[in-house]
Amino acid sequence: MHRVVALVSAPQASFELGCAAAVFREAPYRFGVCAEEPGAVPTTEGFEMVVTAGLRALDRADTIVVPGWLPINREPSARVLRALRRAHARGARLVSICSGAYLLAATGLLDGRRVATHWRYAEELQARFPAVDVDPDVLYIDHGDVATSGGSGTGIDLCLQLVRRDQGAGYAARVAGRMVMPPHREGGQRQYRSEDPGPGNNRTTAKAGGETSLAPVLDWVRERLGEEIAVEDLAAQLNVSPRTLARRFQEQLGMAPGQWLLAQRIARVRVLLEETELPVETIALRTGLSSATNLRRRFRAAVHTTPSAYRRAYQGV
Repeated sequence: MHRVVALVSAPQASFELGCAAAVFREAPYRFGVCAEEPGAVPTTEGFEMVVTAGLRALDRADTIVVPGWLPINREPSARVLRALRRAHARGARLVSICSGAYLLAATGLLDGRRVATHWRYAEELQARFPAVDVDPDVLYIDHGDVATSGGSGTGIDLCLQLVRRDQGAGYAARVAGRMVMPPHREGGQRQYRSEDPGPGNNRTTAKAGGETSLAPVLDWVRERLGEEIAVEDLAAQLNVSPRTLARRFQEQLGMAPGQWLLAQRIARVRVLLEETELPVETIALRTGLSSATNLRRRFRAAVHTTPSAYRRAYQGV
């Protein structure tokens, strides 16, 4: 069993904790909660939770989740920092959701790395920890040994990404389906920002609203991944020009239409490699990648391994 332990602290944001608990609630994961001082832990929603495990639980964890850290300017104790560094040194994966990046940054383990946090907290995080590289736009950043997510709901995105890396795209898709969530959400935090900069962030950011949602055309594409699809075809579905389509993709998803389409094809390839014995040539045709040679090239660029190696790693999961 892969032990996932959430390190909570008062006041604990219950939604962020729930994101991790919902994703890691079933085998092959075992989910638990600990606190520096076991006992009643107040939440930001006004109720208390009772936590029975202390920091020693981190010594047995394979993944440690920090589901928020409030108030964000609170200094962690030396005991907590030692426990996190000790766990990382023995190979545990450290994960933060939303403001939890502040605690991970305080350990020094994020120095020199790109870090995600809620866009409202990004400037203060950068000011307090100048050695980290804060990206306020992404949903999450996964470095393997440490991973950080943006705003509260992106905790689900990041946890699904970790499941995808641990157990494969097919397994992650089933977990997402159980939660009635997309297996992979495109774009970044920019599409959800309001004009209110919030605490620690003095930048004014524009809303991405006011435009027609791309959801219908995205669903249309997913049903036709085996077909040849050009940017002009996507634009025609919305009755807009390719230039307008590209602008809407950038505003709503943070990427170009062609990038998004290729990502969907690669995601479908991963599932077919995991769950079928189909030859690579057949998978290439079913995913619109035209040939085995093109599939191998695109797959290696995106996943950093070969289709055959990927299939060996995940078959039977």
